[in-house]
Amino acid sequence: MLKVAFVIVMSLSVFNVTADELYFVLNGKALHQGNGNYNENNWGIGFEYDFKEEDKWIPFVAGSSFKDSNKQTSNYLGGGYKYRIPLENDKNGWRVDLAVIAFAMTRKDYRNNDPFVGILPFVAIGTGNIMLNMTYIPQVTPKTVGLFYFQIKYKLLTFD
Repeated sequence: MLKVAFVIVMSLSVFNVTADELYFVLNGKALHQGNGNYNENNWGIGFEYDFKEEDKWIPFVAGSSFKDSNKQTSNYLGGGYKYRIPLENDKNGWRVDLAVIAFAMTRKDYRNNDPFVGILPFVAIGTGNIMLNMTYIPQVTPKTVGLFYFQIKYKLLTFD
């Protein structure tokens, strides 16, 4: 997992950007498709670190630990890019971010907690201080179902 984190951070550093925003992430809700007795309260905490925006593109890294659909602890670390669509002229006004994240994750019920990699799109909507992250995770094995996953992120620090 440490090697994956190093590669992600180093690949983002080649773009000569400086730190901009650090967010606290609260994991919270999953809405599973189909039948099953799944945990839909995926409580946990994490972070998102957004690098300085360049032409509406924002590189970022994120990580989190949470209770997954089977009430086991899951962890992920990843990075990607967001495209920002401002809905107001104010820097902290309403906006939509369209994003993709590549990540390494651990799950007890998948590969016995050995890290595996994935990539997912997500959408975030909110103000500069608080946003709602939303993604769709498709069915990836015969034993799983697709689900919508939600997080809330709150800005802790801004770096200039």
